[in-house]
Amino acid sequence: MKKICSVILFSMMTLSPLAVNAQDFGGGFGFGGNQQSDVQAQFSEKFTDINYADDDQAYHTLDIFLPKTKAPKGGYPVIVHIYGSAWFSNSSKGMADINTICAALLDAGYAVVCPNHRSSSDAKYPAQINDIKAVVRWVRGNAKKYNFNQKYIGTSGFSSGAHLASLCAMSNGVKTMKVGDTEMDIEGNIGKYTKMSSNVFACCEWSGPIDLMNMDCDGVEKKGFKPEDALMGFAYPGHENAYALLSPITFITEKSVPLHVFHGSADNVVPCCQGEELFAALKEKGVKTGFIKQENGGHGFNMYSKENLDVMVKFFNDAKK
Repeated sequence: MKKICSVILFSMMTLSPLAVNAQDFGGGFGFGGNQQSDVQAQFSEKFTDINYADDDQAYHTLDIFLPKTKAPKGGYPVIVHIYGSAWFSNSSKGMADINTICAALLDAGYAVVCPNHRSSSDAKYPAQINDIKAVVRWVRGNAKKYNFNQKYIGTSGFSSGAHLASLCAMSNGVKTMKVGDTEMDIEGNIGKYTKMSSNVFACCEWSGPIDLMNMDCDGVEKKGFKPEDALMGFAYPGHENAYALLSPITFITEKSVPLHVFHGSADNVVPCCQGEELFAALKEKGVKTGFIKQENGGHGFNMYSKENLDVMVKFFNDAKK
């Protein structure tokens, strides 16, 4: 039965606008996964499978990578990096861009935290953002143990992970959010550090779906099964307010933290216009931002050049000033 369910799930994914193609797997179910790289991530210590929710669920575990550089005064700045999976995977933290995005952050002196989160088959939205908020609170609650700097916790992510990273950053200070007659608990109460803040100082997002109300922004109608429908438990028509609450773009204000956008012009999974729309919305509100539209960049390939990774690191560094 388990094998049959896996086949059905894979078939559904191939029909979706966030479908995974072979080169996105990188040897695993990481939707972008461990992209091909000549670089191997360098770290001084690695801690694996730490539960951040005080339960026995693997989908509530995280890995920690500490850089080889000496911790600065106040501790290591931290980036929570979230894997992509079209929200289908609950166990891909070990394949979350380790030798690309994470390697660059480690070399720059950032501690990197890679969490699992509940998939769309485990629980419906907003469970996934509740999990990521819990991760940030857990980092603060364990700052002394791992020499983390509570002041500088940021988010990063690829694809659906970029969605969650952006949503976490744009919803700083938001407990619940209401659009029309629909209200959702964005913060949640996962874990034991519920009195800690889940605010972050900055975000870099890679190829993320940002406006789930407008996934046809490229003029190409997305037909058939959609992973966002699985995430919500219903399709967009008739549930516009709920999909607004799923969309990071809804949460942008003049007080939003800095966010940098990376998107490939040839992305055939999440259209590049999603990144363009996010950048425009941030600029309109006067939020510190940047946008790299990578020519010939696809979904998880031709995106992770040294130049782009250097831009990411500089953006995080500048956001700390």
